[in-house]
Amino acid sequence: MTIFKEKLSEDYLTTAEAKELLAEVERDRALDETREMPYNLSRAIEHVNRFAALDAEESRELVSELLELEKVDEPTAFKITDLLPKDRDELRAIYAQQRFALSGDELDEILNVVAKYE
Repeated sequence: MTIFKEKLSEDYLTTAEAKELLAEVERDRALDETREMPYNLSRAIEHVNRFAALDAEESRELVSELLELEKVDEPTAFKITDLLPKDRDELRAIYAQQRFALSGDELDEILNVVAKYE
């Protein structure tokens, strides 16, 4: 017998937004001395602290600006926001799995939006 789980909803988060949520969890656990921090939770907190380059509000603004562009869909906007590519090659790597290739002008347009937030 196979048991299927239904996906009720799916929300994308930037690394900066995840950092805020995990900081709340970390504070709650720090207040309760009897609760230990599981290894995977401490690694997740360490990861977001290391790689979140923007704050949550800035990252959400960048996602919004990227979504206004024609060739940027929602998952790609969040990936670009998390990685903050600096040149065309880094941006092409993000689009490597897509069924289309971006022109130089389209790549530059995306990079110009990202450059505002660095």
